Formats: sequence, C-alpha cells, structure tokens
Amino acid sequence: MKLNFNNFVPAFCSFITIISNYFFVEISLIQKDGLLMIDKICNFLMKRVKQKMPEVDEERAEVIRYGFELIIGEVPKMILIFIIAALLGKLKYFLISIAIVCPYRTFSGGIHLKTHIGCFISTTLLYLGNVFFCEWFSFSNLYIKLIFAIGVYIFSTIMIILYAPADTDTVPILIKRDRKIAKMKAIIWITIIISLSFIFKDKTISNLCIFGVLFQTLTIMKISYRIFNIKLGYLEYEKSL
Repeated sequence: MKLNFNNFVPAFCSFITIISNYFFVEISLIQKDGLLMIDKICNFLMKRVKQKMPEVDEERAEVIRYGFELIIGEVPKMILIFIIAALLGKLKYFLISIAIVCPYRTFSGGIHLKTHIGCFISTTLLYLGNVFFCEWFSFSNLYIKLIFAIGVYIFSTIMIILYAPADTDTVPILIKRDRKIAKMKAIIWITIIISLSFIFKDKTISNLCIFGVLFQTLTIMKISYRIFNIKLGYLEYEKSL
C-alpha cells in the first residue's frame, strides 16, 4: 500500500504526542525521585573517574558529568522510541538513522529542548520521522541528487565551522583545542556519510545519509537556538569577555 505522506504527517505527530503524553505523565509522577537517582549515579561515576583520572580538572569534570547525565537520561527515551519503531515496522531504518546521525551529533552538538516531552518529540522526529520522510522522498534524477548533496555538504561544513560543537550555556565547551578537534571530526564524518549516499543502492538509506546530515545540521544553527530560546554556551562566554 502506498504511503500518503500528506495524511501521514499529522497522524504520525498525533500518535507521537499521545504516546509521549501518556508516558511522561507517568514519568512526571516520579520525576523527583528519578532526578535524584540520576544524580546519585552521576556522583558515583564521577567519583570513579576522579579516582582513575586524577588529572581531570573541574571544567572537564563538569563536561564529563553532563555527558553522563545526558546518557543516563536518554536511555528510557531511546527504549521507548525503539519500541515505537519496532511497532511501526521501521526498526532497521531507524537503527541506520541512529548510526548516521548519532556520531555527527556527538561531534557537532545541537539544541537540547528543556522539557521531557519536547526532547522526546524532537528526538523521535530526528531519528524516526526522518525514516518516513526518506522512504517517501525521491530525487527526480541523479544530477539533482548530486547537486543537492553537494549543497548539503557545503552548507553543513560552513555551519560546523561557525557553530560546532553547539553547546549550551549550562555546560559550555570552552577549550579551543577540544572545539577544533570536534569540528574536524564532524567534517570528516559528514564527508564519509555524504559519499556513502552515492554508494548505497537502497533509496531510503541513501536519503537517510543526505537528510540525516541536513536535519542534524539545522539543530546546531544559531537561529535554531533562538527559536527555542536556548543560548549557545560558547558564544555567550565570548560576549562576556
């Protein structure tokens, strides 16, 4: 049966909203205890890190701790999205989407919405919504695809140079060497992924390579931070100097 994209988008968004509302109403009832548990786990992990790596300074320790908090907080959300992907029969492409976008997001950063439900919906759209879009979308010919992919690559490279790693004002990434390395890794990664888009014969996987890079790049842009009222940590730090 052919997917009607115009009908699917509102239905999919409604489905995600209903599911996320149900789960996060339940989560909100135990949010305080959950946050305390995450805090305890992070304290334990940071204690181990400092024992094994006593040379880690306070600034780097804060970055490591923030990473732990993100990972621990993301696990329940990702499990739920995995379940939704499996129920919708899209688990294969969902996993490929994660494999494409996650490393790039690790190197380039990007916005983190302030609420559980906002974060859940945005993550679902980035990884799973992209799958449905890439299944539906087709380039009219290889020449158009080549031009578009090159445009995405150039645009993403410029955004990486300007904003990556896109951080937050709570945990800014201030060490210039770390920022330079992250930029280099992000550019190398998108070079590989955009190149692979012309190797994969599967249309959906090829599209995921191109649009996965594009959609993730949009999350590191300054205008995206402004839209969601989030501050870019490094730029805020530079303003204060």
